[in-house]
Amino acid sequence: MSVDLATVKRVAHLARIAVPEADLPKLQGELNAILGFVEQLDEVNVEGVEPMTSVTPMAIKQREDVVTDGEIADKIVANAPASEDDYFMVPKVIE
Repeated sequence: MSVDLATVKRVAHLARIAVPEADLPKLQGELNAILGFVEQLDEVNVEGVEPMTSVTPMAIKQREDVVTDGEIADKIVANAPASEDDYFMVPKVIE
């Protein structure tokens, strides 16, 4: 696949990049080189290759998913102006 100057101008416009007219042929060559590399990648046989997220196999460290109260509720409300049964007490503002 090859891009022409009109396509380069359109891509630059869509990307909101101001490209001077003199630089358009150079940018056209760079885009064509990138697309040529992508075409080379299409030639690689990837049949049976699983997608991967890393080059080396890694397992993410996980903790057990358990619901707890943190077991420090009394420490959390210790500095509160008012608390009751490990809950913050606030003044009523809406009647």
